[in-house]
Amino acid sequence: MPLTIRRAGKKDTALVLEFIIKLAEFEKLFDEVEASEEQIEAALFCDDPKVFCDIAEVNGRPAGFALWFYTFSTFQGKHGIWLEDLYVEPGVRGNGIGKALLTHLAKRCIDEELGRLSWWVLNWNEHAIDFYKAHGAVLHDEWTTCRVSGPELETLAKG
Repeated sequence: MPLTIRRAGKKDTALVLEFIIKLAEFEKLFDEVEASEEQIEAALFCDDPKVFCDIAEVNGRPAGFALWFYTFSTFQGKHGIWLEDLYVEPGVRGNGIGKALLTHLAKRCIDEELGRLSWWVLNWNEHAIDFYKAHGAVLHDEWTTCRVSGPELETLAKG
């Protein structure tokens, strides 16, 4: 089972959106997906992208993806990587693809002298939590995620 990881290209736009939708369905968050192919293409493949995507392939066929961007830790004084989405197709799970994607990003952190690799995991997703812990992740449940969007974002922007 030859596994390769490559940077997504413009030709992968529909595939990236397909993976996003499949992940959202798995996470029971499909109703929150608003992204279009045009938005994904503009974000990932513009002249100065702020978000990046790596595709895992098994035998030359897409098997999963990692969508990520750079962050900055004021405490460390270093940039890091935020893994926004990690998805592996159900039929090939358990073959090391998720680990390979995490390893790929961890290597990038080391090679670029970044301070950390971070991501969220849903509290109910015990399989993912166990997987991440098995690969050295420390869960920080003392932090609460805050988000302002939609009308509340517009209200806040008005002061």
